[in-house]
Amino acid sequence: MSDPVLARQAVTAAPTYPGLWANKKFLLLLCSFSISLFGNTFHSIALSLWVLQTTGSAKLMAVLTIINLLLSSLLGSIGGTFADRTNRRRIMLITDLISCMLVIVLALVISVPSSSFIIVAVLTALTTVSALFQSPAYQSSIITVVGKEHVQQAVGMLNLSENICRTVGFSAGGIFVATFGASDAILFDGFTFLVSFLLVLAVRSLPMPTRVNHEPQEKKKFIQDLGDGMRYIWKFPFAKAVIIMLPTLTLFFMPSLMLTQVMAVNVWKSSPFQFGLMEACIPLGYMIGSGLIMILGSRIKRRGLLIMISLLCLGPMYILLSFIPSAAIAIPVILLIGFIFSFCTLLINTVLRLEISEELQGRVFGVLGSVMSVAPSIGLTIVSYLSDHFTPGPVMGSIGLLLLLFALYASTKLKVIRSYR
Repeated sequence: MSDPVLARQAVTAAPTYPGLWANKKFLLLLCSFSISLFGNTFHSIALSLWVLQTTGSAKLMAVLTIINLLLSSLLGSIGGTFADRTNRRRIMLITDLISCMLVIVLALVISVPSSSFIIVAVLTALTTVSALFQSPAYQSSIITVVGKEHVQQAVGMLNLSENICRTVGFSAGGIFVATFGASDAILFDGFTFLVSFLLVLAVRSLPMPTRVNHEPQEKKKFIQDLGDGMRYIWKFPFAKAVIIMLPTLTLFFMPSLMLTQVMAVNVWKSSPFQFGLMEACIPLGYMIGSGLIMILGSRIKRRGLLIMISLLCLGPMYILLSFIPSAAIAIPVILLIGFIFSFCTLLINTVLRLEISEELQGRVFGVLGSVMSVAPSIGLTIVSYLSDHFTPGPVMGSIGLLLLLFALYASTKLKVIRSYR
């Protein structure tokens, strides 16, 4: 029989977390994440426009993309390992300052006529490196700030904020670039990094990874921690299942977005209004799903089964989309796809934070980010080639069929996710 005194002490020792709206640290981190993401949309539009207007070369645009992919695939796990070994708040502060300075220099460089593309590429690469160290530190800090009881709502708020910032940011960024120019738009991004720095500074402190807090004398070398993270992902069934599921889902999802645009123009003959509405449908559906998950919270039972059901529904939706003859019918289907997609990704990110040890979350998110940065590009390359040689409808149907086959595989083989409650 357990000692009631010890039981009371355990309850007393367990940390308590306020609700999200009363959690000052989480709200500050959420604002930091949102403002920097909003600024990044301005940066992305401005940089693309500058490259095309200055060089007229789509190949140079591809060079920037390839640099970003290579760095992401090589450094994601390294950035994640740093996040597990070092004070995560300090990483966020340092990377915000570094990104701010790099972006301001980039804005000054492109404001000068006949600026060197090589300098722009180097500054862009360094900014990407900074982000690769910041992202795992941020992602792995969430559960230590909100606790397991609030993590589902927290992930819902993060995803909701991300979609709002991207949707509004790209629209506002286009207007800003057209009005003030590419240099000022990138300078605005530098300002958002400074605001993000001040918001993280106001957090004051974040919990250190458990091992660093309690066993500093056993702290391993960096390469040992990096290897431990890789071995953990390979041996721990849930981490391994997520590394298989999320990148594969992204591999199919991102090309389907591109194909939807092609079908909107070539097959459905969409008006500009209809085209814009279709572009908004995926993020709008995702936001509705995120909001619903956030509201339901702990009332959602059998989360693993819900993830698998949502995954099984996506493939048939794309097959249906491939046969639709008009934009008016396609729009609600696209909206529904965005809604279903939120349940696959948001819930799996929630469960990932619950199941992975806090001291290893940086490495897991780092590796996941590396794989997920490469997967969409592979899918886009293949689908772009196929869509040029075949009509987009059959290609979209093929994506749906492959996604359905993967969902059937995942529902049978990835039992660790399916059975999760």
